[in-house]
Amino acid sequence: MSIGHTLLGLLEAGPRHGYDLKRTFDEKFGHDRPLHYGQVYSTMSRLLKNGLVEVDGTEPGSGPERKTYAITDAGITDVEQWLAQPEKPEPYLQSTLYTKVVLALLTGRGAADLLDVQRAEHLRLMRVLTDRKRGGDLADQLVCDHALFHLEADLRWLELTGARLDRLAAEVRK
Repeated sequence: MSIGHTLLGLLEAGPRHGYDLKRTFDEKFGHDRPLHYGQVYSTMSRLLKNGLVEVDGTEPGSGPERKTYAITDAGITDVEQWLAQPEKPEPYLQSTLYTKVVLALLTGRGAADLLDVQRAEHLRLMRVLTDRKRGGDLADQLVCDHALFHLEADLRWLELTGARLDRLAAEVRK
């Protein structure tokens, strides 16, 4: 996820200071990985340097004055271009799980056991996400659905790989 573009997009609603940007980001996108304040301010500094935001004013605070940032026309254009670009699909061709299966086979360890443990972990996480989805708002439900669909694909791969372990073992040991 592009933190800079996301913060720029949040600024399109109107000027905000760093604390407001962090809070809104965390509410909308950071349920599992909230932003650190330092990340917000370093990103805003870079956006300011690149002319994508400007300081709209300052407010007194309990510490240093708070800068209020506003998006510039260049920032709006940058967000528009970013939103128009499709995300590169991630084919997962360099999977750590695949590497572990092959190494287990190469070293004579139980690849089937590895697949069983991984399957159990996937199912555990799927139960957690399903519970979270039941209690979440629409945005949280969509995020959980995205993760659940990926986990389902992983489970299909685990089953397929388990069915082909003997053949894979013969090929990797050549």
